[in-house]
Amino acid sequence: MIPLFNQSGVLPPFVGTDPTVMAGCSPYHVKSTELVAAFATSPERNSLLRQLFQYRADLRAIGIATGFQWLDGSFMENVEIVRGRPPKDIDLVTFAHRPQHAQTLAQWGAFISANSVLFLPPIGNLDAYFVDLNLPVGVLVSRTAYWAGLFSHQRVTALWKGLLQLDLAEDDAAAISTLGALP
Repeated sequence: MIPLFNQSGVLPPFVGTDPTVMAGCSPYHVKSTELVAAFATSPERNSLLRQLFQYRADLRAIGIATGFQWLDGSFMENVEIVRGRPPKDIDLVTFAHRPQHAQTLAQWGAFISANSVLFLPPIGNLDAYFVDLNLPVGVLVSRTAYWAGLFSHQRVTALWKGLLQLDLAEDDAAAISTLGALP
């Protein structure tokens, strides 16, 4: 479920009256078809969605297939109304497990080097970052807290806002098909 923008033009950080109810809190779990239905509203947005789906396909093609992505930035805001411009990019962080053939630190380092184009932002118009879910728990908690803190507030205004979570293993074919018919 993607909530409507609030009066500030952002996704609300929670829905309902009680922010302690986790089911109503950001990040909101969505399907790629919901993402297209809610955000494929202009040629600029459609282009960014196409880049996102290509990036997801590229990650899966190299074996990064289990995990999720947090989506944020001006793409997840009503910037056309609030700032009078289309979104310039999609900010995202991928939390994913290493592929089976890159489990050791040496293998993982070689894998990252061989596929650096998918791990060094920006990637086209995607400000894309990666968190390795094979890291020790303490490091994972620290990195998750960092990204949650960064993504849950506007940089300039510090306005509290919500973000979306998309499962990396989800088949995007239906969303891509719908998007294909749009400019």
